[in-house]
Amino acid sequence: MSGKYIVRQPIKDAAGNIIGNEILYHGANQAFSSDSSTSSAEFAAANTIYSFLTDNSPKVLRGTLNFMTFTTMLLMKKTPRLFDKSDLVIQIDDAVIIHPLSMHLVQQFAKEGYRIAVNEFQFTPRYLALLDGIHFIKINAKTSSDITIRNTVEIAHSMNIKCIVTNIETESVYNRAISLGADGLEGPYVADKLTTKAHSSAYIQSNFFQLMVAVTKDEPNVEEIEQMIAADASLSYGLLKMVNSAYFALRYRATTITQAIMTLGLGQLKQWIYLLSASNAENEQDPGSEEFLKRSFMRANFCSELMNHAKDMPISKAEAYLMGMFSTLNYLIAAPLEEILAEVPVADEIKEALLHHTGRCGKLYDLVLSYEAANWEKITTLAEELGIPDNMITSIYFICMENVNTLWEQLTNPYPRQGEPEPEASSAESEL
Repeated sequence: MSGKYIVRQPIKDAAGNIIGNEILYHGANQAFSSDSSTSSAEFAAANTIYSFLTDNSPKVLRGTLNFMTFTTMLLMKKTPRLFDKSDLVIQIDDAVIIHPLSMHLVQQFAKEGYRIAVNEFQFTPRYLALLDGIHFIKINAKTSSDITIRNTVEIAHSMNIKCIVTNIETESVYNRAISLGADGLEGPYVADKLTTKAHSSAYIQSNFFQLMVAVTKDEPNVEEIEQMIAADASLSYGLLKMVNSAYFALRYRATTITQAIMTLGLGQLKQWIYLLSASNAENEQDPGSEEFLKRSFMRANFCSELMNHAKDMPISKAEAYLMGMFSTLNYLIAAPLEEILAEVPVADEIKEALLHHTGRCGKLYDLVLSYEAANWEKITTLAEELGIPDNMITSIYFICMENVNTLWEQLTNPYPRQGEPEPEASSAESEL
């Protein structure tokens, strides 16, 4: 029997900025928005979803607009009221539209100020009658022609309704949706597409990359690392900003490179190394930097935390963390991942996992990728092969997501100058 999973997938605008996330759910018997053969089955599924969201709603919806599809039973349980209306978009599909009670509930929520989205919008009377009360129309790229998409977009825009094209699986469909005027884009291709400042392969010779190599050695040379950081103004600033952030809750501010390294320790410097790649002002203004770094940290955290349950793994938790973090290196450097990893001193099992998806490390990496892609069947299979209880994966995922969000918020706040009050201690652990 498959497990119960909830995952967030991004919805982006034409510039690649995340405008919201779709919350996808898969339960033991049905998907979040699929129809049930009996009302009792849907009621049982609704209870499962409701219980999970009650415990996890602050983590599920945080820092972005979230689109959730609600069945009749979930609407009857007043599930949308678990969330702040400023964070939530109530999605409805055909099964809700044709149900008189469901539509009454939707109209109630709309009056209360909740935003409404319609899945798989069609030019039929029952859909057109809703146009005055909805905020988003979602159009399936797989089942809609260019003419249908363009016409729908034009009508929607004339009524101040935004259009999101879904099920985008290729670059050509992605570009087509943009050319047809879509306000939002969603699908496997969109989720995997990162807008980053990809550097040339000469970046491998840069101070940052050489520092990354130095700190990941089995026996790092502390003096060499200090000299590398001290010789680069942006690395120096990045390290001091990081170690003095509220996340590390220092009693006294570190003011020198030596103090920062001693405070942080090489083990943690190895984990936070990616943050230094975005430490200068130019990268901070790059809209892709935040998404890139958050994905790197999310994968690193997820790999590391899953190691608490995976059986017979040939690598440590710390190595699994590096595997997740380094999985995005090819987004940072415009060079083949094989060429990049050849320069980084990590275990062969990690390199094989990242390059060829082989071995037990490859299975762990694939589990993380499958969860990102909401590949429900593959998640369950890989979890079973790794010995990870599938009923724990979603909780681990949201704990990691919360850690990453907390970390990002604290590290992007400037540390106080001398004379200013120190920040209160963080509840986050000193290591992910």
